[in-house]
Amino acid sequence: MTIPEPPQTPGTDPVAPPTRAQARARSASNAPAVHSAPASAPALDEGTYPALRTPTGRGALALDGSWHQISPKYVIAEVLLRLILLVVIAVGAYAATTLLAQPWPWAWTVAGVIAVWVVVELVILPRQARAIGYMLRADDIVFRRGILWQRMIAVPYGRMQLVDITRGPVDRAFGIAKLKLVTAAATTGVEIPGMTEDAAEALRDTLIDVAEMRRTGL
Repeated sequence: MTIPEPPQTPGTDPVAPPTRAQARARSASNAPAVHSAPASAPALDEGTYPALRTPTGRGALALDGSWHQISPKYVIAEVLLRLILLVVIAVGAYAATTLLAQPWPWAWTVAGVIAVWVVVELVILPRQARAIGYMLRADDIVFRRGILWQRMIAVPYGRMQLVDITRGPVDRAFGIAKLKLVTAAATTGVEIPGMTEDAAEALRDTLIDVAEMRRTGL
């Protein structure tokens, strides 16, 4: 007994059923394309010092990772603030000797001591600024400052509670900002001054995302 072939529509040829591999290829070609946005690294090193000034003693240790620095505009902004402070000190000393009838040597002696201290800060300020840096590691961010008296703090991402950006009038004039990291322990707080505005915002967003992932255990 012969089984009759199914009727065919005129003008068409019988098509064999697709294999499993062909079906997967066909479904993949018909699926909508998913375009992933390229991950752009934050411009943390644009407009900063070219090389971090690090200790060169025998006991100095080098951490793994790359150091990022602050903007040289930080020095200009700090110099301007200290010059304004010197003017205020001079005006205060003059007011104390003329308007308040204070003895001349006392007012100007105090003003002179403060002025000398401010001038010393102005002299060492560029060197201090070049020693400020931060490093992003797998589990924490490391902040360091100082040459003679060096301070280095490692803040775990999961311990961060607040990431704040502050800009004073002089900072806004020079396009820089200060990024502050607040943790549960007050002694481990970190302030990174003199960052460019783009770098501060990019680092803030990155730290918030990483800290949220670490707290949720992802």
